[in-house]
Amino acid sequence: MEIVIKPDYDAMSRCAADFVETSLRRKPDLVIGLATGSTPLGLYRELARRHREEGLSFAHATTFNLDEYIGLPADHPQSYHSFMRESFFRHVDLDASRTHLPDGNAADIAAECAAYEAAIRAAGGIDLQVLGIGNDGHIGFNEPSSSLRSRTRIKTLTEQTVRANARFFGGADKVPHHAITVGVGTIFEARQCLLLASGPDKAAAVAAAVEGPLTAMCPASALQFHDACTLILDETAAVGLKRGRYYRYVYDTKPAWQQWEKPAR
Repeated sequence: MEIVIKPDYDAMSRCAADFVETSLRRKPDLVIGLATGSTPLGLYRELARRHREEGLSFAHATTFNLDEYIGLPADHPQSYHSFMRESFFRHVDLDASRTHLPDGNAADIAAECAAYEAAIRAAGGIDLQVLGIGNDGHIGFNEPSSSLRSRTRIKTLTEQTVRANARFFGGADKVPHHAITVGVGTIFEARQCLLLASGPDKAAAVAAAVEGPLTAMCPASALQFHDACTLILDETAAVGLKRGRYYRYVYDTKPAWQQWEKPAR
């Protein structure tokens, strides 16, 4: 794991945008796995700005989102279809036919999950998977106790996840209790993973994922075994890391050929 610690949310978001931009310029037809939630919003805003002001193009990229609620209409304001359209897709030059999200209203959910896996394989696999992390260590909607070899499937959300998402729905009673999610095993097959975390409420989960044991009770801990995983954190999300000083030293002394972040501006 590469651990990058930034002073605040905005700096974290700009750094993450540097990572995505570097990957996209190296491979314009990048296959990107996308996450939802509040954490990646700054990343999406910064990428949209770079598209608008600096000519960063997504015209040849392909995207696959991690998850979608089951039973929520795609045009519902809190569906992830709507979230991605409003926060990112409509602001850049992505080809709509190259954007993919699970269909939470499919007549046959099991078949939809299998088809989603097949579509990822047909695209050549995920080149870069963007991730957030839940307070309990979940990635996607792979809640604690999820199999670390799991594939795209239906998951029941924990009460903690429902409570965390209640603010978006106007109450926990309005949050769907089931979702389609890309599995931990599928995430693990991405060629690169980029996990973002911000805020003190994520500190314990980050510490468990980075420095704790490999366990299904913290699904993000599986990333310890990934060949190319980068975590970009703000200071408040990094406070639980025992080796934070070392992670800073490693990042600050990277050789030039390993660097991907743009100079401070």
